[in-house]
Amino acid sequence: MLGPFTTAVMPTLPSSVEILLGILVLFGGGELFVAGSVALSLLLGIPQLVIGLTVVSLGTSTPELFVSVLSTFNGDADLAVSNVVGSNIFNILVVLGASAAIVPLRVRSRLVRRDVPLLLGISMAVWGMASGGRLTWQAGVALLFATVANLVWEIRTASEDSEDDEDNEAERATPLVAGLKLAAGLVLLVLGSQLLVKGATTAAVALGVSQTVIGLTIVAAGTSMPELVTSVVAAYRGKADLAIGNVVGSNLLNQIVILGLCAVLSGGKGLAVDPVMVSRDLPIMVATTLACLPIFWSNGTISRLEGWLLLGLYGLYLVEQVLAATAGGEIVDNTFRFVVLVAVLPLLMVFLVWQVLRWKQQRKLLAVQGGD
Repeated sequence: MLGPFTTAVMPTLPSSVEILLGILVLFGGGELFVAGSVALSLLLGIPQLVIGLTVVSLGTSTPELFVSVLSTFNGDADLAVSNVVGSNIFNILVVLGASAAIVPLRVRSRLVRRDVPLLLGISMAVWGMASGGRLTWQAGVALLFATVANLVWEIRTASEDSEDDEDNEAERATPLVAGLKLAAGLVLLVLGSQLLVKGATTAAVALGVSQTVIGLTIVAAGTSMPELVTSVVAAYRGKADLAIGNVVGSNLLNQIVILGLCAVLSGGKGLAVDPVMVSRDLPIMVATTLACLPIFWSNGTISRLEGWLLLGLYGLYLVEQVLAATAGGEIVDNTFRFVVLVAVLPLLMVFLVWQVLRWKQQRKLLAVQGGD
């Protein structure tokens, strides 16, 4: 998905060098971007969660924006839509999962009360608007209007968060320094993503890996690499608000900004949506968003176990994608889907219900102890 940019920007290097440089540049960019975001939140007196939901998520969604808008201009609507849907699934299952697997993430109550339900509502609305096989320009205007309304809402409610961030004088900076860190971090994130995708794709081709597998793994994850690195770095540094806000905000902006803009740019013909996307990938995107609610409810923390669970679910999704794209793999794919529906999903539902019931029981015990 980053192909149009990599060849024009990056010189030819051995794939192993590109992969190594890409990783180093990504983490350097992630450090700068997180540091600039924290400094900005301290300067403006805005909670880090709100910064993560707006500034950070908009910055890390830049690769998706570039790829989808360019694809729309080139008449490749499938890529424009699949880029957003695939990135949203990757963000929740891999970015959030990897961050929680490193450090358990404390979830602010406003996420459960407002932001995740809003994301779920927008995801269901996009699925509904796309169910006819295309996103019309009117739907695009509605999504862009939702962008403005959401931004105003975030700004107006920023001061209502009673769970204030701890002030860290060591992370304060002047507006110029904070802005330079944000800009430099974003540039490094984009360049690092390009290097990593180009090197990994070259290596995969040399090893005989099919283009289908490359597209479903390396390239699909490439545009979400800034989100992944930013959230992982933020989690490692103890900035859970930035890590979670980045994922929720990016998924929201991917739909209301990127899909809205692409639908408007597509004009009267609308933005075509593949029927397979409507029947399979969009429902999965909605389901992964829905799964966030019970996970976020449990103890107000995303545990390491839940992080690994999310990563495992992405593995199942990836296997299903590969089987569906393999020639002659329809029977195997149908068998795999049957096993997932009969065995995996019921176990997942039992786990989520158990988590919620355990959380409620713990709250009752705390209430009783408080009454004593």
